[in-house]
Amino acid sequence: MEQAELRRWEARCTQEEPPRCRAACPLHVDVKEFCTRMAEEKYDQAWATLCRTMPLPRVLARICDGPCRSACIRGQAGGSIELPALEHVCAQRATRQPRILPAPSRGKKAAVLGCDLAGLAAAWDMTRKGIAVTIYTDTPPADALDGLHIPPAAADSIDSMLQQELDTLRRLGAEIQEHTEITSGLAAGCLEECGAVFITPRAYDRLMAGLPEPDPLTLGTATHGVFAAPPLPCSVTEGASPVAAAAQGRRAATSVARLHEGASLVAGREREGVFESTLFTSLEKVQPAPPVPVPAGGYDATQARNEAARCLRCECMECVRHCVFLQEYGSYPKQYARRIYNNESIVMGTRQANTMINSCMQCGLCATLCPNGFDMGALCAEARQSMVRRGKMPPSAHDFALRDMEFANGEHCTLARHAPDTQASGWVFFPGCQLAASDPDSIPRTWEWLRRHLPPSCGTAQNQGVGLMLRCCGAPAQWSGRNELTAGTVAALKQDWENLGSPAIIAACPSCAVMLRSHLPQADVTGLWEIMDSLTDSRPDILQPATADGHPAVVLHDPCGTREDAPMRQAVRSLLERYGIAVHEPELTAETTECCGFGGLAAEANAALGKKITEGRALRLGAPPAQGKTAEAAPSGTDLQADAVTYCAMCRDRLAAHGKRTAHLLDILLPAQADAPAIAAAPLPSAQEEPVAGTLPADCCAQGFSAAARHAPSLSARHENRARLREYLLTSCWDEAPAASGPQAALEIRYTAQASARMEERRILDADVRKVLLHSRDNRWLQDTRSPQGHRLASLRPVVVTYWVEFTRHDENTFTVHNVWSHRMHVRTVNGRTPS
Repeated sequence: MEQAELRRWEARCTQEEPPRCRAACPLHVDVKEFCTRMAEEKYDQAWATLCRTMPLPRVLARICDGPCRSACIRGQAGGSIELPALEHVCAQRATRQPRILPAPSRGKKAAVLGCDLAGLAAAWDMTRKGIAVTIYTDTPPADALDGLHIPPAAADSIDSMLQQELDTLRRLGAEIQEHTEITSGLAAGCLEECGAVFITPRAYDRLMAGLPEPDPLTLGTATHGVFAAPPLPCSVTEGASPVAAAAQGRRAATSVARLHEGASLVAGREREGVFESTLFTSLEKVQPAPPVPVPAGGYDATQARNEAARCLRCECMECVRHCVFLQEYGSYPKQYARRIYNNESIVMGTRQANTMINSCMQCGLCATLCPNGFDMGALCAEARQSMVRRGKMPPSAHDFALRDMEFANGEHCTLARHAPDTQASGWVFFPGCQLAASDPDSIPRTWEWLRRHLPPSCGTAQNQGVGLMLRCCGAPAQWSGRNELTAGTVAALKQDWENLGSPAIIAACPSCAVMLRSHLPQADVTGLWEIMDSLTDSRPDILQPATADGHPAVVLHDPCGTREDAPMRQAVRSLLERYGIAVHEPELTAETTECCGFGGLAAEANAALGKKITEGRALRLGAPPAQGKTAEAAPSGTDLQADAVTYCAMCRDRLAAHGKRTAHLLDILLPAQADAPAIAAAPLPSAQEEPVAGTLPADCCAQGFSAAARHAPSLSARHENRARLREYLLTSCWDEAPAASGPQAALEIRYTAQASARMEERRILDADVRKVLLHSRDNRWLQDTRSPQGHRLASLRPVVVTYWVEFTRHDENTFTVHNVWSHRMHVRTVNGRTPS
């Protein structure tokens, strides 16, 4: 990532923008911090916040006219914060005055002509910058506030407060020359002596009459070194704005300091005064609350606390608030962009930053929520591609997912055929590798339904039907940043598609639909659900959905792949409602739906975070909270105790495995028949009678679908399901015998519960274990002397991962596996021997 690109990414995130109130304050008082401390009744800390920004704070805090109120976003939800009243009570109640020390002298001088609030503010700031200041005045300093708006509550104390601030100015090194006539000659003399002169509004008409107006950005005049501020608008009843007058003095002080430094007078000053902040703050859940009325004598402590508590503490954080991944790393997108830039350009790859980059779901929720469309997924995708190009991608990050994709696209799983008894395909059903892995039984019945009800011809070819393609779309390769692998995967898919005559594609998986439309733009890709909705629109009897208790209600989980696919989402809702199934929407739904944790291979690169993401979504869909956790409040009007329904196989399996009873839409629309042959593999032997952790009992929901209690298959079962599906279809549809199984298939293996759990945790497949056990039969094993049962240990490194298996061998082909583990270390040999 180049620095210019970093700046473009940074510009999209508004989190570091100041709140609108601060941007609207000419002095940029930190209103959010001030109100936070006032709501906590920490008056000294609140006062310190004011003193950091305000010149002459004892005065300004009492007479502030609150220009920030016109920009306060709370004004849209009850009324703006009464900041002047809060500043006044803070000035009264604070007990500790921050020390204000003069800056070291820089050997520079400046003259201020006229003693008003602008002049005093300029002197205050210049002394804080180490500039020696002399104020020349022909009016008493005590009259410096004449012509300004003074609130009635401050009238009794303002004179004494002004005197204290004048004493502070003198202590800081400012000199006040009273009884001095303000003339052009004085100005010329001061300019020659000091090199910098500020003509205040009080002296402006006398010294600037007939001359060009000063530059509004710098207050510079036609005479180099002379700065001037014109009088402010002043109403007869209210007087001029004290904050605006102080801001004039601050602008002049900044110009004088830059002049003495030899720096540009204009560079970087666009936001020195009032400006428009781009910070976005949502009011969606903000309850209107009117301001606390301000009594004539000002707020008491309780009133001040209550008014300060109305402050919304404006920030954006919309994406962080709704994304577990963004929350995990404790910051926000602009900061993450900088981390990624540093990772690429400076440290050239670190484990911590790599993990962060690989933990994003790339689901697009952040871009949907962000007012400027900041897409953290796109940023992480670019970073992953860069890491792959530079050889910085950790090999373990996506290894299992890519090997899983390779298996799904291998000879044991792929299939591309016209329907039986046809020679052409007008359509082709593309169920996706995850549906084949999760519920292979659903694919033949869905394909048969499509063949029965779709129009018989979609083109000019005769005897057209609905073909079938079994393979992976390549999403794992794209998510992992491996562009070449993605291109190769899509090329193989395209070849299969073209061999079928380039038919229209019916995609059952939302992620597949996204990939196909993106990488195969010449294809006509339609979602399965739009097809089903259109076919049942006028013929509802062609579906007989499975329901319980007549008309159940479901909570609908939209897969994140449908975020930009409104037609697919609408078709799903239409189908459910058409068959009398009430749909409850969770808080984040449709285009703002949450990812299940599989997207972007987040759970592969960061299993702990993936689990947290899925558990959080399951909880927000109404799953009972895990032990030690608190249930989240359901959105108003929803029944989140209902079973969930989704139309992504991976979403279904992950949610079901983490505590939320979830059915796939095909379970409802095309339920399995009792006499249908079963394709899906059985669970591992040790887990046949044990429910998946977190799954609810089948009778927990009175209006439940039986399929919602279906187990999420193990990783090994997912592989086997794909292979079994292909074998079943070859045999039943085309009367072809599958290829003979290898010697591994003859092994009879029983797994302990510990071994089964470790296999899921470490992404170790049944096929991996079988390779190790087959390898061990040639006396390639070790005796575990620590085991009283005489367990054996064997290992094998088929490619880059070494697998270890602790087992008992009962006979030639029968084993019990007690434990498994894996690692990427490679023990190298020296002269043919393994070093001890």
